[in-house]
Amino acid sequence: MRAFDTAAAHVSVFDALISASRKHGPKKLILEDQERNPLSYTDLLRGAFALGRKISGFTKKGERVGVMLPSSVGGVVTFFALHAFGRVPTMLNFTAGIRNLKAACELAGVKTVLTSHRFVEQGKLHDLIDALETLTNVVYLEDVRKTVGLADKLFAAAAGALPPQFRTALNPSDPGVILFTSGSFGAPRGVVLSHANLVSNCHQINQHIPLDTNWVFFNPLPIFHCFGLTGGALLPILTGLKAFQYPSPLHIKQIPQLVKDTKANVLFATDTFLNQYARSADPDELSGLTFVVCGAEKVREETHNLIHDKFGPIPILEGYGATEASPVIAVNKPEDNRRGTVGGLVPGMETRLEPVPGIPGGGKLLVRGPNIMSGYLNADGSVEPLPGGWHDTGDVVSLSDDDWIKILGRVKRFAKVGGEMVSLTAAEDLAAAVWPECRHAVVALADPKKGERLVLVTDRRDAHAAALVAHAKQIGAPELAVPRKIIKVQEIPVLGTGKTDYVALQRIVDTEMQRAG
Repeated sequence: MRAFDTAAAHVSVFDALISASRKHGPKKLILEDQERNPLSYTDLLRGAFALGRKISGFTKKGERVGVMLPSSVGGVVTFFALHAFGRVPTMLNFTAGIRNLKAACELAGVKTVLTSHRFVEQGKLHDLIDALETLTNVVYLEDVRKTVGLADKLFAAAAGALPPQFRTALNPSDPGVILFTSGSFGAPRGVVLSHANLVSNCHQINQHIPLDTNWVFFNPLPIFHCFGLTGGALLPILTGLKAFQYPSPLHIKQIPQLVKDTKANVLFATDTFLNQYARSADPDELSGLTFVVCGAEKVREETHNLIHDKFGPIPILEGYGATEASPVIAVNKPEDNRRGTVGGLVPGMETRLEPVPGIPGGGKLLVRGPNIMSGYLNADGSVEPLPGGWHDTGDVVSLSDDDWIKILGRVKRFAKVGGEMVSLTAAEDLAAAVWPECRHAVVALADPKKGERLVLVTDRRDAHAAALVAHAKQIGAPELAVPRKIIKVQEIPVLGTGKTDYVALQRIVDTEMQRAG
């Protein structure tokens, strides 16, 4: 385990912002979005105090306040506004559907949800709002801002000049945010991350990959997801870099142009989105990047090669994390980028591998460290701590001697075929090798003869099993790992975070199998 100064990161999120402002200069511009009105540290602090004072008028200290906003200046200011007055931002995934959204609010005890008229209109989220209004008080930020008067502005100016005297003092172990797991394999769970968890992870990343304060981070990933929140917003702001927020990763044509216009050095993405940006971009639009950071799903060889061939030697740094880890557990480095791995452990991480029957050469990964969550939310609103501080990732991995991680698959994503354990991830890799430009996912179904069998779902219209069998033979892969049943779809379902939606995928497969009789 590489040494990490836990004490330096044991502060509240807002105090970390104040510290960054002092270190890098209050006038340094550190936050911008598509409106192109950049904010300095002083602007951010004043905005947080002005908005936070208004929000404090209809919420209580310690209250879990719902935030349903896109990645934007407004979304980040709202996050810090809640911290300034001791409220707990509860980030709501507006892509999760009405049922999951209502369940999240009920689980966290959310009574107030902050959103914006513009966002609801542009996202056509009226049905979500109608559903939330049966449980909560939905407050629009435009309406709140209209009530900001002279007294509020004077207060914000004074507080911006002397933030330690005006902010609500919070314990670093207090809840800093409530997030919800992606739900790619089932119902989302509420995750409580402390202030120290969030600040520690920013320090861990900066120690692992030293960041240049002249860089610009471009973040199109949602701030309801830990990757977008910590990596795309908190990390740059707390370490002195400008964070450019963009409201949706789905704007494939607009994002490459903005990456160029903003002179961005670092782009946050998933493999799915990065591949699409690269295909639609002109050669000069992404060539200025220093590197790209990808998480949430495996980066395909085809994406690595596409970026290199079209834009030059820009490293795609594949990383690994979990909401429960704030999120970064490991990430590759620009100067040590090992394809096929998810990088080296960040400083301060402890690991334990537990054997998984039938799977040699690795084990189930458990992690512990300053970035690991306080615990999961229980139905009664209490927080269930982790036994001994260890988080069970559910991933089967191998670890190199210098703590570089290779993911073999999820425990849930192995099938027992003919008595042998087969990785569904490896089966997906087979399809990706044969048809690299397409998207693929594999699920397992019960089989009376073999125990389980593999089903490939793909958007490749002419996919057939013979090509998979031939490739498996060529590389020496076991035939058991080859899906014989193939279901062709228009597109593979994904979550708002870019991950494959295996819950929706299973429904597609079940429906197709019933139809086939």
